[in-house]
Parts: sequence; structure tokens; C-alpha cells
Amino acid sequence: MYAMWRLQVSFCTLSLLLSLSSAAESKARSCSDARQAYNAKGFSLVNVPHQEISGEHLRVCSQGYTCCTSEMEDELNQQSKVEFENLVEESSRTMRTTFVSRHKKFDEFFLELLDNSEKSLHGIFKMTYGKLYMKNSQVFQDLFAELKRYYTGGNVNLEEMLNDFWSRLLERMFQLLNSQYQFTDDYLECVSKYTDQLKPFGDVPRKLKAQVTSAFIAARTFVQGLMVGREVANRVAKVNVIPACVKALTKMLYCPYCRSMPGLKPCHNYCHNVMRGCLANQADLDAEWNLFIDAMLLVADRLKGPFNIESVLEPIDVKISNAIMNMQDNSMQVSAKVFQGCGQPKPSGIGRSARGISDVFSARFRPFTREEMPTAAAGTSLDRLRVVWRTMQHSMIDIKEKLNESKRFWSNLPDDICAKGNLTESDEDQCWNSHTKGRYFPEVVKEGLTNQVNNPEVDVDITRPDTLIRQQIMALRVMTNKLKNAYNGNDIYFQDSSEEGSTSGSGSGCSEGCTTEFVVVEMEAPVILADRSEVHAAAAAGRSFSRRASLLLVMTALTLPLRAMQTQWR
Repeated sequence: MYAMWRLQVSFCTLSLLLSLSSAAESKARSCSDARQAYNAKGFSLVNVPHQEISGEHLRVCSQGYTCCTSEMEDELNQQSKVEFENLVEESSRTMRTTFVSRHKKFDEFFLELLDNSEKSLHGIFKMTYGKLYMKNSQVFQDLFAELKRYYTGGNVNLEEMLNDFWSRLLERMFQLLNSQYQFTDDYLECVSKYTDQLKPFGDVPRKLKAQVTSAFIAARTFVQGLMVGREVANRVAKVNVIPACVKALTKMLYCPYCRSMPGLKPCHNYCHNVMRGCLANQADLDAEWNLFIDAMLLVADRLKGPFNIESVLEPIDVKISNAIMNMQDNSMQVSAKVFQGCGQPKPSGIGRSARGISDVFSARFRPFTREEMPTAAAGTSLDRLRVVWRTMQHSMIDIKEKLNESKRFWSNLPDDICAKGNLTESDEDQCWNSHTKGRYFPEVVKEGLTNQVNNPEVDVDITRPDTLIRQQIMALRVMTNKLKNAYNGNDIYFQDSSEEGSTSGSGSGCSEGCTTEFVVVEMEAPVILADRSEVHAAAAAGRSFSRRASLLLVMTALTLPLRAMQTQWR
């Protein structure tokens, strides 16, 4: 009996020892897989346990048995933050590169279009008219210089600049028509005041003003929009990772390491909740971003235009000839009214009859026929101009496609990141669900800051929106307002506004100190400009134009004045 009892006690003791030994082995599993994965990330294996240890020290991952020390958890926290920043940067690179490359391409094409227009027509008139053209070429050089300065962001009022051009041209022609008199600078200044009253060039200056302002306002605003889109995307892509997001990322990406399951990827819906929480503010940019893209597409339609370069160049000769002939036909009445208003000028003393002068002048002022159109070098320049224009037309189609592709980019960004590469596990039962291997049950929250109030993975303070993102929203809002005005042919910085008292004109130019980068150089600028832009936009809404702002009108603007000189010196 005693022997039997001792045998039972011995058996129970052995069973207990075996049970305890087995339990100890199951709790203290090997960390070899975790060590290998951790080392592959570039971290040192010093102080990394070979077997699981108690996890009371952990602040993010489970505090059960673990392969992570507190130092490892801190390093994995930083690694999660860096990898997330890289994911956002990489996912937005294509879109950001699109704005950079298309801005550069459009800017180069438009400036080349201006340069070739000037070179082509300068070459034609220098070859055809020689010294007579060279004496007066500064008038046209100044016109091109001011157009370029406006496009590149200079403080130029297009309407005033064009009015000045026609006034200067009137002065030159008035002297040619009345070369038997001598005129002082004061007298010529008096002559220029009669430009609007007498309309010596007919309706051409008014039409030219409408064409130039519409085309150049659209072009300058469009290239500004590409620049603003580029800068906003670059700034938003440099995401501000809040501590709650870092914690959620570490838990999703690296807590499996601590459980000695480094190869276990997060569940797809789990990733969606984490990314939507971390990118909640970026998603709020989407509504204003989409409005901005829509406005860019509207202005792109204005610039693309339905006509090719030949169909615009052909009627220009007729228009200018009509303007110049109108000046010549009414020269007697114009001169008489000027003499009446400005006084009788003194004779120049040059022994040349008025009839002789008129004959010479009349011979100069007539349009080219097709047979008389200059060829050779001038034709080569014109061909280059047409090539540039056709290339630009194709470029505009490409830009519109890329702009369309960027719509809803920011609200789709969280899902795009989760779908990228091998970040998540497609098998819903074989993925990391934030605690262990298994299905992820919580619902996926919607994108946007206010929707994160119920996010089970990221603790987001919905009452504190990101300041940088709000600044970008304001920058987009200001630019969108300007694009809508440009679509209607209006530049909001030169709307008539009695309450402002500091601007003038009705659709051109830029306020003092304005640059092409008006909302991206200083991020506070959009906030300051916003209220003023809203006021101008409201003022502009009631008087939008129905003009077609085709970029081809640029060519009208560039060639029209030169054709005028052509008939003068013919």
C-alpha cells in the first residue's frame, strides 16, 4: 500500500515537471525569425533577445511574451514613420512630376512662341523695308517686351500698355502724314490724347485689346496654376506624421516582429483604417483640389482653341490694312481736329510738297498680295513658328489628360498606398489584424478628418486640423478663383473697384509687386489675398465676357501691329 502510494506520487511529480517544462518551452519561443528580419532592416542585433521575454516594458505592442525590447520598439517607431513618409512621397511622385514637367513644357513653348513671332516678323520687315523699319522697330520691340514681361509675372497693365502702343504708332504716323510741319514732344503728347476720340485706326485697337487680354490672361494664369499645383502637391506630400499615427503604423507594420511573425502582413481593411487616419487632413484637400483641376481644364480649353495657326495669320493682313488705310483715308479730318485741339504747328521748312509726301505715303500703305509675301529666311521663321504652335497644341492635349488623372488624388491616396506592392495580405484569414493572425472585423471608416472620430486604429483629434493643409486649401481656393476669372477674360487684380481705390482697368495687368508665384513664395500670402480675391471674384461674376480666349489670339496680338508698319513703309 505504501509502495503503491509512493509510485503514484512519483508519477504525479514527473508529470508535473514534464508539464512545467513543456509550458516554459511554449512561452519562451525562439526569436530567430525576428532577429533575422530586424537585422535585415539594418539594425544591430546587440541586446536583441534570442528567446521571448516578458513584455511589460512595451508601450505600443502587446505586453505578453515578446521578442522586442523597449529600445527595439523605439527604433521600429522611427522606422515606421520614415517608411510611411517614403510611401506618401513615392505614391505622389508621378502626380508631382507631372506638374513640374508640364509647367516647364508649357512655359518653354509659350516663350518660344513669343520669341519666334518677334524674330519672324522682325526678319521680314528688316529684309523688306530696311532702314525705314529699323528707325521705328523700337515701337514693336517694346510691345513684345511688355507682353513677355506680363506673361512672366511683371507688373504690366495690358490695356494701358496697348493704349500706349497705339498712341505711339499714331504719333509716328501723324508725323509722316504731316512731315511739312515740325512737332515738339509736348505737341505729340497732345496728339496721342486724341486716339480714343478720333479712332484713327478704326475698330482694330478695340478688337486687338480684347484678343490680347483674353489670350495672355489665360496663358499667364494657366502657367501660374501649374506652378501652384506643383507647389501644393510638394508641400502636402511632405506629410506631418502625428504621434498617434506613428503608434498605429508601428502596431500594423512591426508588432508582428515582436510576436516572432515578421513575415505576417496586415489585413487589407486594417491598412485602410490606419492610412485613412494618418492621411485624414490630406483627404480634406481633395474637394478644393478637384475644383482647382476643373478650373485648370476650363482655361486649358481656352488655350487649346479650335483653329490652327494658318487660319489666324491669313486674315491679319486684311485687318491691319483696313486699320492703316482708315488712318490714311481720314488723315485730313484727323489732322484738322488735332490742329484745332492742339494748335497749328510750325512749318518744318523742308521744301517738299504735301502732294509728294502723300504719294510716297500712299505707296507705302497697302497690304501684301500673296505673290509679294516675303519668302526665304522669313518663310523659314514662319515655318518654325507653326511647328512650335502645333507642338504646343499636342502638349495641351497631354496636359489636360494628366490634369484629369490627378482628380480625387488625395482622397484616394490612403487606398492607393495600401494597394501598393506587397504591403497587405490578400488572404483575410492569414493576415495581421493588430493582435494576431486572423480576420479583421472592424468597419473601414470614410476618408476625411471628421470621419476619423470612430477610427478604431488611429486616435485623431478632429478639432485640430493641420495648419499646413489649411494653407494649401486656401492657396488652391485663391488660384481657382483667378482661373475662373481668366476663363472669362478677366484678371482679378485689375477689376474696376471703387472700394479698393488702388486698381484700374477692366481685365489686365497685375497689382504692385505681383509675381507669377503669388501664392507659393510665402504661404501666408494666400490667406491675405483670399478676402480680396473673393471681393474681386464677386465683382467679376456680373460682367464676365463671352470672348473666345484661344491661344491663337496670341498670334493676332503679336503680328497685328507689325502688319501696320508693313503698309506704312511699303
